[in-house]
Amino acid sequence: MAIIIVSRAIVCLFSCIIAWCGLTWHIGFTVQNRFTWGLRGAYIPLVQRSLLNFIWCAIQSWNGGRLVTVCITAIWPSFQNVPNTLAPSVPTTTQQMIGFIIFWILSFPFLFIRPERFKKPFFFSSLGCGIAMLSMMIWSLSVAKGVGPVFYRGQNVPHASRFSVSWLMMAGLNQAIGQKAAGMTNESDFSRYANSRLAFVLGTCSVQWLVGIFVSLGGLVTTAACQIIYGEIFWNPPDLMEVMMDNGNGSSASRAGVFFLALAFTFAILFQNVCGNAVAGGIDLAGIFPRYVDIRRGAIITFTAAWIIQPWQLVNKAATFVTVLSSFSVFLAPLMGVMVCDYFFMRRQKIRLNHLYRTEPSDYWFSRGFNWRVIPCWIAGWAPTIGGLIVSAGGISDAPKSLFQLYYTSFFTGFSISFITFYAVTFFFPIKGAGEFDEYDDWATFSPKEANRLGVIQNDNAEELVHTRFGASGYRNRPSKYPEECTNATKSPVPMEITVEPEK
Repeated sequence: MAIIIVSRAIVCLFSCIIAWCGLTWHIGFTVQNRFTWGLRGAYIPLVQRSLLNFIWCAIQSWNGGRLVTVCITAIWPSFQNVPNTLAPSVPTTTQQMIGFIIFWILSFPFLFIRPERFKKPFFFSSLGCGIAMLSMMIWSLSVAKGVGPVFYRGQNVPHASRFSVSWLMMAGLNQAIGQKAAGMTNESDFSRYANSRLAFVLGTCSVQWLVGIFVSLGGLVTTAACQIIYGEIFWNPPDLMEVMMDNGNGSSASRAGVFFLALAFTFAILFQNVCGNAVAGGIDLAGIFPRYVDIRRGAIITFTAAWIIQPWQLVNKAATFVTVLSSFSVFLAPLMGVMVCDYFFMRRQKIRLNHLYRTEPSDYWFSRGFNWRVIPCWIAGWAPTIGGLIVSAGGISDAPKSLFQLYYTSFFTGFSISFITFYAVTFFFPIKGAGEFDEYDDWATFSPKEANRLGVIQNDNAEELVHTRFGASGYRNRPSKYPEECTNATKSPVPMEITVEPEK
């Protein structure tokens, strides 16, 4: 539990730090990287994030498929007796593959829902999941009349182990943070829609930390109580629910209870996976291929890639699964290091929005669209830890101990090295236009309160893109969103004309 509490606190801290740019300037991860990496260099973190979205979407789809398998078995117990027709080399069964296919098909229509409309589905699915978890814990405690030794008895480190308890705890902490690293890096994709900074911070801390701790504690209590009931430890909910209904051979009451538990968990994973992984991947792909891919198409591509990833190869092999989760922090921590250093210390939280959407003249064009300062600093962050990732993935146990130790601290090591090196490089080679911002809010981005805080003058003649019924598109003047509240609004010194051009 100590690892969970500490890791959740660290995740909350870094989530708020990374999200601060989106909270202030209302831009997402795709645009946020342009002022750090350059307008062309921003594709590097986008490609990296997209690959991680593919992996996470595939893993969550497989977990949802396992729950669908439980639901089917609860309704039709004979489903458990379906012969396994897959090759012995495939680490899964026919039943699990059928559940994966059904979950994938059920999830696909939700890709066509706009992200801003997920609020109610998220609320009800989270409520149902919380009720299911609480019911599961209460039932296990009432039957077991207590908790098993796994709850209060620690595990001794073998004398033959190469690492002490502190190093093993550091490895667990790094793995726990690595699971959330992919979500932390693109917090701006969601924080830009927040009503206020305070609302986002309170929501993040209450859900990521407090609720996360209670959920983990509830899972531990349930597992410990079921240890007394069944004499074994089941950490994975689908495995535990299959035992609860005796693999489909239990009473109708037990199968009905398991069905509703699995159904609640299924919808919770479904909406989290669609919005948190598929849609997030769609946003990144839309930034990489804006001419051909929009957010919806990108989400479909990310979701379809689950078949290429083959998540059953990752999840059902424990060593591979742990390595995959830990590897996220190896590359993402250095990315966050340069992002934080550049935004908070080099630019002092001030950017020019207009320069993020044009090439020349632009402060963020740098050298042919690349900020040469960033790439070596990012590489310096993951270079010391990549060796540990390679030997861990390859199962090389006799590698030098220092490789594993660096790998166990990959998040903190990568973030710190990239942060420090980027600060040093930009100190000797200053960035042009650092600390400057647009005087006028030409895109009607800010409320009067935000504009006053940033020192930005709201523009009554801000432009917006419009489309006509006949296929033409152009720009028209957009009136201020808050005319009665704005005290410092002024006209743009150069009037903006309406232009309409035929759509190509």
